[in-house]
Amino acid sequence: MQIYGLPALETNYFWLLQPDSSQPDAYIFDPGDAQPVRRALKQHRLSLKGIVLTHHHWDHTDGIDALLEHSQVPVYGPRSDRIPQVTHPLADGDEVQLGETRWQVLATPGHTLDHVVYYRADAEPHGVLIAGDTLFAGGCGRMFEGTPDVFINSLTALARLPAQTTVYCSHEYTLANLNFALAVEPDNQALIERIATERTKREQQLPTIPSNMALELSTNPFLRCSEPQVISSAAAYSGRSLSSAEDVFAVLRQWKNDFPSN
Repeated sequence: MQIYGLPALETNYFWLLQPDSSQPDAYIFDPGDAQPVRRALKQHRLSLKGIVLTHHHWDHTDGIDALLEHSQVPVYGPRSDRIPQVTHPLADGDEVQLGETRWQVLATPGHTLDHVVYYRADAEPHGVLIAGDTLFAGGCGRMFEGTPDVFINSLTALARLPAQTTVYCSHEYTLANLNFALAVEPDNQALIERIATERTKREQQLPTIPSNMALELSTNPFLRCSEPQVISSAAAYSGRSLSSAEDVFAVLRQWKNDFPSN
């Protein structure tokens, strides 16, 4: 199995899956623009066999129609009135076969209510998660449609995946996310080291993605809502005591919304 990252739009990554490296079949995750997908298919001499979606936002779906003009392929994704192109609607607990690979579908509402992610447990040498906009490197998506309790439940479910699971998210937001994380946990040594590593990558114009679940668990504040320093920082920001992880998450998400991005 091979996964190619396609930088697109301003900050997006589309993920191009080649299930069998000896075969030209390929599947694209969240194509918000057709052109980068076409270029990558030509560059790697691949043939599009399917489109796979995590949610309805335009930067994940706007390339679908143009791709379908040239390739009449199945479109897998959540059941949603906002994605009429979906031919194979998926829900939590479903499995989807993409070539030689089989993926579990996990519903992760919060960023949007229709959001799903795709997890392959048997990928070698470790599992793989296509996370869309639910979980970012060092952060999580904005809460456009969900509520704090719904969103944190989605993130908690992902946090239970094996620590070495490779995480492919959809945006290059990592340094901005980690700068916020440092405001929340200024004494987190793992976070300080990660910032240095990721900054070097960006200086060399390299992607910071994929990540892995162990790294997220040690540095991503949205997965650390029960950690004492995260609770303390969130309480200090909000000016009140916080009695639950949901309360901490809600404060963190609002704080991140207001946090300078540079």
